[in-house]
Amino acid sequence: MRLGEIHLRDPFVWTDSSNGCYYMYGTNGDTAWNGKANGFDAYTSSNLIDWEGPFPVFRPPTGFWSDHHYWAPEVHLYRDRYYMFASFKALNKCRATQILVADHPLGPFVPHGDGPITPPEWECLDGTLFVDHDGVPWIVFCHEWTQVKDGEIHAMRLTHELDRALGKPVLLFKASQAYWPVEAEGKGNFVTDGPFLFRSDAGRLLMMWSSHGKQGYAIGIAQSVTGHILGPWLQEPELLFEKDGGHGMLFHTLQGQLLLSLHMPNTHPNERPTFLSVLSADGKLQVEHKKQLEA
Repeated sequence: MRLGEIHLRDPFVWTDSSNGCYYMYGTNGDTAWNGKANGFDAYTSSNLIDWEGPFPVFRPPTGFWSDHHYWAPEVHLYRDRYYMFASFKALNKCRATQILVADHPLGPFVPHGDGPITPPEWECLDGTLFVDHDGVPWIVFCHEWTQVKDGEIHAMRLTHELDRALGKPVLLFKASQAYWPVEAEGKGNFVTDGPFLFRSDAGRLLMMWSSHGKQGYAIGIAQSVTGHILGPWLQEPELLFEKDGGHGMLFHTLQGQLLLSLHMPNTHPNERPTFLSVLSADGKLQVEHKKQLEA
């Protein structure tokens, strides 16, 4: 199948150079908003155009705490195992990031640790893994606008086993600190979605994140002044992607080309994975809008 036939939001791609394979994960479009979620699937490709799947990579075990809103799975290779960071929700329980683990990118992934890694009293989503220069793992995640109105992005240290938090969350910035987000879902509400950390060609620590802009769902860039996860963070003056697409991440192809993965449009049920070529020069990122992989 081609990308245009795959109904996924929040597409995340893991490139495995050892076997020449790409693995794509994401939010199942059919159960993103309504209905009982049955887990996460993955798709595989050798060329980013022709895809096979879906392959089931996570199915909730008996007694798993969440039954709906299975969102935004990311897979990271860490200490020779594959860790999935994903968002989950349950009735009368806050949305949270749960870490899962597997020995292969196609799973099976199983719950890791004693439960969600984010604060139990916070509505949280879109946790991502970041490992700093000292080898210290962090989770970077959003404190949802549904609870704080002005959406926030936090960082929190993790144990080296990724099974629990060390210390309290540290606020990195709020959505309104950037010039470009517009109010959504009511006055004073600003969304933060999909943080993704990346070091530029110049070694600068950048963070992609999504919110609603003047032309719809969009992706902005923040830069850590110190190069450390705790910042301080400054918002770049130009958007990376500005029109009706978001929740992005960056990955390199097997040939070394840098690509942006995002879903577009942002309207249900039309959202589909999209890959765009990205230039990284002088510590800046720029999307080549005319270079979109064939859908």
